Amino acid sequence: MGNRGLIQMSDVHKAYRMGRTRIHALAGVDLELESGEMVAIMGPSGAGKSTMLNIVGCLDRPTSGEYWLENEAVARMGNDQLARIRGRKIGFVFQTFSLLPRTNALHNAMLPLLYTGTRGRRKLAEKALERVGMADRMDHKPNELSAGEQQRVAVARALVTEPAILLADEPTGNLDSKTGAEIMRLFWDLNQEGVTVVLVTHDDEIGECARRIVRMRDGRIVDDGPAPHIYPMADQVAEPDGGSEVAGETADSGSASPRSNASSTGEKSSCS
Repeated sequence: MGNRGLIQMSDVHKAYRMGRTRIHALAGVDLELESGEMVAIMGPSGAGKSTMLNIVGCLDRPTSGEYWLENEAVARMGNDQLARIRGRKIGFVFQTFSLLPRTNALHNAMLPLLYTGTRGRRKLAEKALERVGMADRMDHKPNELSAGEQQRVAVARALVTEPAILLADEPTGNLDSKTGAEIMRLFWDLNQEGVTVVLVTHDDEIGECARRIVRMRDGRIVDDGPAPHIYPMADQVAEPDGGSEVAGETADSGSASPRSNASSTGEKSSCS
């Protein structure tokens, strides 16, 4: 069997039954995603975005069709097998942060490693928190952190197992615009390091911080291509010296392939 890339979905359908009505949440989705991409899945409410994310994240199985993750056919796996795949290959970031309220940042970031029985958990969690700029806040509990800091801890928790893919469901939905821009800058920086990022959002400004946009409607992909690289959030992201990025710095980057490896392009985003 040839290399299928990081993700390949072929003719994926997902249907639910509500009473006598059969709801088709996904209606024949084909999607390929290579390692190192940063992709936004966008669309109106009911488009199938969350269902798509659940299947990509191995939280649910398709009704029909095929799904391969790193050359593993996961569409027909059982619950235990899917749980192992999630633990090894997928990191999740949620809109609501989902941190344990009585546990400090370090132990929140360490949590996925407890389930996998990984050795050296503390050192790995410290490294993940340092990676997201939270090295000096490790001992703080969620109620001692700002919303943006809580989301950074959530990102560290998602990264601590070194997953193949980072999935973010409306990651800025509970944040103000400036803090949301800072979190998108963090995702961009991680993608520049080679982390594969897939995020679901209904917000055009957030979606345009990705490198590729997949648009959905009525359970189908209706458009798939490079982001326009407009970056309307650019003036909200402060540089370390107090300045702001200039959107024009990426004016020529729109020609990049939607399947290009973000870590090898050297492009600079106004979200970064």
